[in-house]
Amino acid sequence: MYRVALPVLLVASLALGACSLNTGAISSGYNGPSESASLSPRGSSGLTGSGTTTASIDRSSRSSLSGGGTQVAAYTPDKAPRGSFEKAPRGALSDRDYTATALNPERARDLINQYRAENGLKPLKLNPALSEAAKAHSRDLAKWDRISHYGSDGSNPWDRVKRTGYKPRVAAENVGTGQVTFEEVLRGWKESPGHNKNLLLADGREMGLALVQDPKTEFKSFWTLVVGTSM
Repeated sequence: MYRVALPVLLVASLALGACSLNTGAISSGYNGPSESASLSPRGSSGLTGSGTTTASIDRSSRSSLSGGGTQVAAYTPDKAPRGSFEKAPRGALSDRDYTATALNPERARDLINQYRAENGLKPLKLNPALSEAAKAHSRDLAKWDRISHYGSDGSNPWDRVKRTGYKPRVAAENVGTGQVTFEEVLRGWKESPGHNKNLLLADGREMGLALVQDPKTEFKSFWTLVVGTSM
């Protein structure tokens, strides 16, 4: 079960950035629904779409109280909108080997820029703030073991980019889970119209990348790409 989340494109204007695609699997084994989404730069609107595959929120981390009311486990509220994320079935990727999974940001940048050059577009530069935003989201996805453009605190990509101090004019995000290599997740993004649109964003000037791995999760690997242009 290799997943790529529905991509998000945000533009600093009164209009909502929107894109649509088939969120089917990168390779065989799982076909997801078609969705479209829109998101306000101010975060006032939620992702909207049809046919979203949902899963119940895991509340196993809820605080438990022992005698005398002593709190023994902290509970972090999940503020992601209901229906805005997907989870992997148990054991879906247990037969894959992730021991060599790693991210070389410069190599990944070069692969993306090679693809952009083939399409007559300018290269993207790695930006630490965008990579910080990507890392924060990958960590959050790994913590909750799901795929989404919403953070568990209810944040959207625009929120996460701004938190780093980056002042975006344009921001786009691609997410993938379960892929063993960056080449694999990149291939999936290329094959998906909406994700491909973000890779070939003509207004994009900078990018950030992140990979977080957790063998205890069902998804195993959590990849995030953020493409942006500052004010």
